[in-house]
Amino acid sequence: MDKPPFHPAIAIIIGVFAVSTAAVLVKLAEGAPASIIANYRLLLAVIIMAPYVFFKHRKELLSISKKDWSLSICAGVFLAFHFIFWFESLNYTSVASSVVLVTLQPIFAFIGTFLFFKERFSHATIISMIIALTGSVIISWGDFKISGLALFGDILALVGAIMITVYFLMGQNVRKRLSLMTYTFIVYGFSSLTLIVYNLIYQHSFLGYSSYQWWIFLALAIIPTFFGHTLFNWALKWVSTSTISMSIIFEPIGASLLAYWILGEQISWSQWLGGTIVLFGLFLFVVSTSQQTQITISRRKRN
Repeated sequence: MDKPPFHPAIAIIIGVFAVSTAAVLVKLAEGAPASIIANYRLLLAVIIMAPYVFFKHRKELLSISKKDWSLSICAGVFLAFHFIFWFESLNYTSVASSVVLVTLQPIFAFIGTFLFFKERFSHATIISMIIALTGSVIISWGDFKISGLALFGDILALVGAIMITVYFLMGQNVRKRLSLMTYTFIVYGFSSLTLIVYNLIYQHSFLGYSSYQWWIFLALAIIPTFFGHTLFNWALKWVSTSTISMSIIFEPIGASLLAYWILGEQISWSQWLGGTIVLFGLFLFVVSTSQQTQITISRRKRN
């Protein structure tokens, strides 16, 4: 394996900080509809990627099967609705609550693999999921005591987590056959088209935003997208998936700190308690699932 140009841990640290900015940037774009913010985040990312993809991956684009096109398009649709629900949740609840609840995505993903691919649960996995979901209940209960709208925001964040789970499940097989840049370009492209249609239906204006908001849209397309998810995917060449999953658990912490410093958002006791329980449950979940994966691989090798 090639030696990395710099230590992958540096990329992971930068990636965690980058993805932690997403929720705060959405809050800073106040006044723009959630679907417009999501639309420009993805559309600007597609525009930035287009010259490289058409120059380097043109042949791959022309050789994609109909099945892979269909799955990629569906994945793009669910990614669009993930952003709609998640960004909309930030209009009702705090950054801390929203990001912690969206981070439950690995739990929903594992439930999805159980339902559709008959993946087995270990006892440790079940316990860790119960712990994480208990934390989410504590957050929602605390937010409900503050405001019914805050609870509505929590529900939107959870729906957003389910949407991103379906996106990952639909794309996991396609991703094995396509390069990262080609797959990402297609998914972001069709996700952008979905959001354009959505905004046309709801008659959201595509223009009329301040220069400040346009800078926020561009920052969302670059910082959490390229300096976040792209660096994570780059690091996967040298570190395990479980390492990346473990690092993403720190996103809610980074997002909450940024929301406190930049937006002045205070964290309630229920958010502290529930968030800590969720992150602890997710930590145990990642550890237990990675161990289970290693056991499964070693069994296959013996057989």
